Amino acid sequence: MTQTPLNPGDSPLVREALSSVVSRETSAQKTAASPGAATGAAAGVRDGDWPRPAKTRIFTVANQKGGVGKTTTSVNLAAALSMHGQRVLVVDLDPQGNASTALAVEHRGDVPDMYKVLVEDLPLAEVVKEVPDMPGLYCAPATIDLAGAEIELVSMVAREARLQRALTAYDVTFDYILIDCPPSLGLLTVNALMAANELLIPIQCEYYALEGLGQLLRNVDLVRAHLNPTLDLSTILMTMYDGRTRLASQVAEEVRSHFGATVLSTLIPRSVRVSEAPSYGQSVMTYDPGSSGAMAYMDAAREIAYRAVTV
Repeated sequence: MTQTPLNPGDSPLVREALSSVVSRETSAQKTAASPGAATGAAAGVRDGDWPRPAKTRIFTVANQKGGVGKTTTSVNLAAALSMHGQRVLVVDLDPQGNASTALAVEHRGDVPDMYKVLVEDLPLAEVVKEVPDMPGLYCAPATIDLAGAEIELVSMVAREARLQRALTAYDVTFDYILIDCPPSLGLLTVNALMAANELLIPIQCEYYALEGLGQLLRNVDLVRAHLNPTLDLSTILMTMYDGRTRLASQVAEEVRSHFGATVLSTLIPRSVRVSEAPSYGQSVMTYDPGSSGAMAYMDAAREIAYRAVTV
């Protein structure tokens, strides 16, 4: 007997998650879905360099579901942007420290890290390290100590604004700051949402990836209403796309139908090279630049960079 493939749009849970989003005219929606819409916008930009934003774009890369590609997206977008003339900082806010590992930045032992910045008021300048062999790319590492920050921040004054204050006090200018969040909606993620002006949500092209989306968006609305009214859901990136399955296409179509131009036209495919790269202390952009994963992240970064022209 032939089974009808599961359609994610048939789930009341998914419909509730997606319908919870209030339609907003974001800056991303004012641009065309293709980066080609910005051709010629960066007058004087050399071939190979992308247009630099008028002011620092701070992205929080968040999704409380684990395994959707938050760290992979943060690291590879940052690497791709830095390879095209941008100054980029990756703030590792995940106690697992995977972004630090992928960028070959020491994050064990007594290394100054984001825990000391958030809890002990250490200046961010004493934490940020340049990524080896990647000019223009920097990382603020995380150690396992950051796992205790959720509890210690509870009793602190202005606990939600600790990261924002640290970034404001840091007098080095970047074109992009990407904040890699843990898979939770706790105080670390709230700090990231408070500090950012843009939100990037990676969504895995699988059914379960949609289930927690509604709660994330409700939390974003709360942060916008009470803490950071300038926070803009500007970018959604579909990850781990497997073109051989009908479900992946259905999930991608469902997300596009609800979020429109907020969704990047680039789909990130499943790629063994993307998974292998961190074990060598590299992003896939340098580990295997000709792989499908590297080329997809390069295309996604290009879309983001050219959207900055009209932001």
